Amino acid sequence: MALKFTLTLVHQVVPNTFKKRAQSSMELLILMGFLTFVIIGIMGVGYFYSNTINDRIKSNEINNFATKITSTAETVFYSGEPSKSTILAHLPENVKDIEIINNTLIITYNLATGENKGAFQSNVPIIENSLSQLTTSSGIKNIVIIANQTHAIISQN
Repeated sequence: MALKFTLTLVHQVVPNTFKKRAQSSMELLILMGFLTFVIIGIMGVGYFYSNTINDRIKSNEINNFATKITSTAETVFYSGEPSKSTILAHLPENVKDIEIINNTLIITYNLATGENKGAFQSNVPIIENSLSQLTTSSGIKNIVIIANQTHAIISQN
């Protein structure tokens, strides 16, 4: 009788124990799946915004580079012919081309969104020295601007 009671008790307790374990395992799997989905979503949004922020930083650096050159060229030109100024300007990575056409400094560069061109107009006539042109390698540039009677000459040391 005691053996029968014990077996009956074991049959009643064992299935409930397995059901509780299975339920808690399923809840844990659902929770882990939800957390994985949320983390992947947050990482995707972060990746998108990091590219946008990097593009803005690069555009601002190029804008500062060109503005520094054009404003110094204007100052040197208005100061007269023997004037000369040397500036240090930072050029970011992924710049493809720097050219001066019709008193406009044109910089072609790559962003995560594609190729862009920045055009920076000068109020004075500017030309690039054909012997020491501005290079597109990234880093700090030592730029010399010399005034002439007719224009400001931009070169890189």
